[in-house]
Amino acid sequence: MGINILFIRSNHKTGRKDFTTANTPVVLGGVTSECSRLSKLVIEQLIKHVHVVQSPEAAEMTKLLENIFRSVNIALVNELAKLCDRMGNVNIWEVIDAAASKPFGYMPFYPGPGIGGHCILVDPYYLAWKAREYDFHTNFITLAAETNENMPYYVFSLMVRALSEHGIPLTHAKILFLGASFKKDVDDTRNSPAIKVMEILLNEGSTNLIYSDPFVPELKVNGSTFRSQELTPEMLKLVDCVMVATDHSQYDYEFIVEHAKLVIDTRNATKHVINHRNKIIRLGSGDK
Repeated sequence: MGINILFIRSNHKTGRKDFTTANTPVVLGGVTSECSRLSKLVIEQLIKHVHVVQSPEAAEMTKLLENIFRSVNIALVNELAKLCDRMGNVNIWEVIDAAASKPFGYMPFYPGPGIGGHCILVDPYYLAWKAREYDFHTNFITLAAETNENMPYYVFSLMVRALSEHGIPLTHAKILFLGASFKKDVDDTRNSPAIKVMEILLNEGSTNLIYSDPFVPELKVNGSTFRSQELTPEMLKLVDCVMVATDHSQYDYEFIVEHAKLVIDTRNATKHVINHRNKIIRLGSGDK
């Protein structure tokens, strides 16, 4: 008996308390109809909704579609964020919120320093590889994946420019990363864009990097071990730049901005900070 089961997620994996393993639907595709029937009976003992498709291939393509859908839409807003930075007078976060006011036909996605985890990063390239067996090229999907993979390099250039405008050379800058996991309120660091930006900085001669993440006590980057630091007023005042790489809920952004010299916010985490705006450079906001 062969089956293919997809979309089992826990609230820990998604970072959403309203979706758990029990109430997140499972897509199931069996090699035969009997495989599907028996597997559905078993899975229904644990999962509330089981959606059966005709084959394992259809189940796998469902997984690819769901992940690539996110990859393509994230790439779209990442590209628009860079355009808004270039324009200088349009804030992509405001634009997305305005578009999301439409009650139909639109789903908000948000820019950031890149994508991480396993599925969204890998699946577009897996599908591109498989498609070549059929003399088919997934140009649109691959371009979106490349756009997302280039975001850590764009964030690096944003940081270099911001430091330069404050008279601080990159090789002398002490930089604090807020967040090491690949997304909010999880401890998963697989393919984290925060780590990628750290790697780029280290490769470019930056030697004074530290990070703080309540979910990730220790981290290895380019063969070196880093340990999460406690956020104190003294430490925040000491660093030249605070980089918001992951917007964990535990951070007190008002406190951070108050004591920091410069904040580069790639997640719009400081949107509610009403004071000290001259300290903040937000990705996609046109801040100079």
